Parts: sequence; structure tokens; C-alpha cells
Amino acid sequence: MKYMLLLYAAPDKEPAFGTPEFDKMMEDFALTSETFEKDGVLVGGEGLEGVETATSLRIHSGKVETMDGPFAETRENLGGYYIVDVPDLEAALKCAEIIPVAKFGTIEVRPLLNYSEAD
Repeated sequence: MKYMLLLYAAPDKEPAFGTPEFDKMMEDFALTSETFEKDGVLVGGEGLEGVETATSLRIHSGKVETMDGPFAETRENLGGYYIVDVPDLEAALKCAEIIPVAKFGTIEVRPLLNYSEAD
């Protein structure tokens, strides 16, 4: 089953760019990706640009509306994701445990809907 591991963190809780702590976090991300690849569970994953680059879209009363930034205001921002293909939620949670963001943010683990099996 495929799971999306959504990585949320408050910008003021992340290690600052250019610091040894940031470099260590990036090394840990590389190790996480290597582990997922070695274990054969990695489907994909990327980091995201900051929320200041986001554009949200909705259709309201038949009119397309766009707005700068994310739709929801939260203390933690979505900063990236992994998609893993594992047997069950327990295995997905084990994957989430090794993602560096878990130390200062939140990992949301959500199963992907398989439309071919949703009938």
C-alpha cells in the first residue's frame, strides 16, 4: 500500500540555512532517502519551496479565484513529502520515524487512495 509522508515544520524550529545543524539535517535527509531506496519502499519525494511561493486556487460561484500563499494558516508549513510503498500503516510509521523533520516538526502519514481498488 502506498502512503504519503507529509513533512510539516514551523520555520522558526528548523535549523537555519548555512549552519552546521542545517548541514547535518540535509545529511540525515540523504541517509533517509538512501535507506528507503535500499529497502525498496521509495516511490518518490521532494522538498517544496517556501509557502511564500505558493498560489492557491478555488472556484467559487463558477469563478476561478487565485490567491498568494497556502489556503490554510498554520504554525507548521508543508515543506516536503515522501511516498513509500509498504505493507501497512505500521511500516509507514516506521519510515516516518527516521525522517529528520520528526525531531522538530510533524510527519502526517496518509494512505494514498488506489482508484483501481476503490470500486
